[in-house]
Formats: sequence, C-alpha cells, structure tokens
Amino acid sequence: MLIRNATLLHGRDLDLLPSADVRISGRLIEKIGKGIAPRRGERVIDCEGLLMMPGLVNSHTHIGDSIGKDVGIDSGVEEKIHPVSGFKQRILKTSHPSHLKQFIRNSCVSMVKRGITTFIDFREGGLAGVDLLKSAAAGIPIRPVIMGRINYYQDMELVRKNSPLPRERRAELGALVAHCSGIGISGPNEFSDSVLGYFARQKTLRAIHSAETIEGNNASKRMTKRSETKRALLSRPDLLVHMTHASMEDLLLASRKGATIAVCPRANGALAEGIPNVELMMRSGCNVTIGTDNVMVNSPDMFREMDYIWKATMGMNRERLPPKSILKMATVNASQVLGGKIGVIQKNCFADCIFVEKHSIDLEPMHNPHAAIVHRVSENAIRAVMFEGEFAHGKI
Repeated sequence: MLIRNATLLHGRDLDLLPSADVRISGRLIEKIGKGIAPRRGERVIDCEGLLMMPGLVNSHTHIGDSIGKDVGIDSGVEEKIHPVSGFKQRILKTSHPSHLKQFIRNSCVSMVKRGITTFIDFREGGLAGVDLLKSAAAGIPIRPVIMGRINYYQDMELVRKNSPLPRERRAELGALVAHCSGIGISGPNEFSDSVLGYFARQKTLRAIHSAETIEGNNASKRMTKRSETKRALLSRPDLLVHMTHASMEDLLLASRKGATIAVCPRANGALAEGIPNVELMMRSGCNVTIGTDNVMVNSPDMFREMDYIWKATMGMNRERLPPKSILKMATVNASQVLGGKIGVIQKNCFADCIFVEKHSIDLEPMHNPHAAIVHRVSENAIRAVMFEGEFAHGKI
C-alpha cells in the first residue's frame, strides 16, 4: 500500500512534513519520502487534506472496570478501588464473566474509534482474568499489553516482618508471567521488600502503582520509613503509574533508575486526588506517558486526556508547555517501554496510524498541527484509523 500526499508527523520528534508518501508493506512501514513511485498492482491512496499521525498508546488502563461505569461516583479512592477492600473488587468478583467480557469488548472498540492502537492494562483476577481479556479483545484491531496480577496481598504485619512470597504463590506467578505481557503490581504498600524484590527478578515487563494518594505515601512512611516510590523501585519497574504525589527526590531517583512514568490526570482529578506535576517530572529527566486508568471513573479517550493535562499543567505552573511534549507522551514516549516499534511513524515500525481531517470544522484553519491535535481533535475529526497496515476504523 502506498499513502500519498499526506501531511505527516514523522519520527520520534514528530516532525511535521507538509506532504509525504508512505509505503506500507504488511504490518510495517517500509519507506517514507516524496514522490515514491507506485509498484505494479500496488494499492495507492491519496491523502491530500489529511494529517497522518501515530496511533495513540494508552499507557495505563483497568479495562475490566467497564462494567461499573460511574458506580459510587461520590466515594473516595480507597473505598472505590482499593485492591483488597474496594467495592470495585466486589463488582468484578460477583459479575458473570460473559458480562465482563462484553463490556471489555465495548471499551476496546471505543478506543479504536478514538485512535488508540495499543493499551497497557492492569488485569486483576489472576490467570483467569488474563484469559478473559485475551478472549474479549480477540478479533478487535487493537494491541492489548496485559499486565497480570496474582490474587495475593500482604497486610501491614507481613510487610513489617519482610515476609517472602509463599512458595505456592511463586508457582502461580510463574504460570501467570508465561501467559501475559508482564506483571501489574497493585502497589508497594501491599508487599514486603522481599516480595517486591522477587517481582524484580522476573524476566518480564513490570509496572506498579506509586504515590497516587497522599494517604498512600504517608502509610508507606509509617510502615517502613520510606516513600512509596522508593519502595516501588525495589520491584525494578519499567513503568511507575500515577506518581501524583511524588517528591522531587522520588522523581530524580525514578529517572536514575530508568523507570518511565504513566500519569492519569483525569482519573486523579475525578477521584479528587490532585493533578500530577508533569512539568516537574520532565525537569527531573523522567520519560512520561499518559493513561486513562479505570474505566469505572474515566472514559478511555486519549484526546481528552491530552487536552486536560496540557491546560492543567500550564494553569498550575503558570508556564507554557509545548503541545508537542504532550503529544509525545501519548505516542513516542511509550515506545521506550514497549520495544520501540509502536507510537511512531518511521521505517520498520508498525503501521499504526490515525488519519485526521485537516479541514474538519473544529480544526480549520490548522495553524499549529501539534496544538490542534492536543486540544481540538475529537473522534469526529478522525477519518480513519490504521492498525498494523490494515484499516481498523473508517475509510479513505
């Protein structure tokens, strides 16, 4: 397939090319240039008037929560989503798997229509939960990166005693890791240093919630005399989720350890937990990505997420933030965690792309494409979405 005459956001710096041709071979981008001659029998698509940008990467979801949209809207974060006592867990345990599966599928379809081609999901429910998500997403043109979790948590006494992971749970974890993309750890307050260290030794992706709430940070200091983030880093995470109340010391340590941060600003706001300080994270040298978090409290819409965090960050800090920086958080920055071939339009990367109508009523005239994408594009401006070289939504 040859895409011609597209306005293109190219490479890891999202450079604007006013008119470019892109050859797609199978699942990958083969060549990018100007005036590429079509091969015999090759499908040629003229994209004059369209902006071609990378597919969005939703770096943190709990898509199983789709069955509980807006339940307990006035409840606090611990009452709502605590991994042990939250009523979210009761909903998941008492819901029929077929119902969970249908609502998960609905959320996957919703994400495709909004240009999300990859999502990283924290999947509760052990191996059965992982298999449920795999089954729900089957046949939908989207890439689920499933971070599984065993049904085991430690109380304060076990954390203080530094109790190890029981032998039977180690076997359970090993079986889980063999069937999913990585481990999605609920948080450091539910595990001893010994268990966090055991997670660190698993040869797979690791992600962990950290510093989401002030209460969680304080609880960590009461139990262990250390911040949540310092303890979370014992698991050697590839991805630290939230970091809404991380200190500068925490952020500098995370940067030195090479952990990427996934912020979830709208979910934090909906739970009345504050807004992550993205500008401080960037100044600390952290690689920052964006996620939409629990579908229970937030829609999986990355365009709304980008708009929210861009304006909230500037409003809090009273300093300008380049919209391109926010757009990178939703695309190329996640590529560092997931192997380098997604979230970017360049040679030998997956052909995951969004085609935006430049002449959409909400966008024209488009003087600054990066800004227009971050705070003006909605589902209505999307002509088509491509996943691994095939059109997943819409048509051109």
